[in-house]
Amino acid sequence: MANTWLSTEEWFASLPTAYLSAGLIITDQAGRLLVVKPNYRDDGWSIPGGIVEHGEPPHVAASREVAEELGLHIPAGDLLVADWVAPGGGRPRAIITYLFDGGTVTDPGAIRLQEEELDAAEFVSWAEAEARMPAHTAARVPAARQARDSGRTVYLPAWAGR
Repeated sequence: MANTWLSTEEWFASLPTAYLSAGLIITDQAGRLLVVKPNYRDDGWSIPGGIVEHGEPPHVAASREVAEELGLHIPAGDLLVADWVAPGGGRPRAIITYLFDGGTVTDPGAIRLQEEELDAAEFVSWAEAEARMPAHTAARVPAARQARDSGRTVYLPAWAGR
């Protein structure tokens, strides 16, 4: 019996896929974390960032999203967190989120809120940031702090309850 091989196109089309998002961990001079309140969903606050576009590297997406949403032109630094979350809640594919170090903003007055997507942006304590976020994303906050402190990326594979 002869082997039947898939064409390259068919093989790639048969592979599982995932959604990608990326954001920047940005603090002020007091060490507080910048969080944003999206107006297109009702599940709380989040870390500045968004969806990675087709063919776009995650670190570029993180900087682009922060520039669009907040008017801050910050290059993405070290990768702090990689978070994998299984399909669920109407999302048919897993989502992988990359959080990069965005450093410290010395002039918070430079923030220009994109009102089409955001209702607010605030610097809050790390604990307050975690408390404002939905459970499925809140674990990224202490993971990002740990990564910044240790200089080592934290991988968060999804587990029960998240």
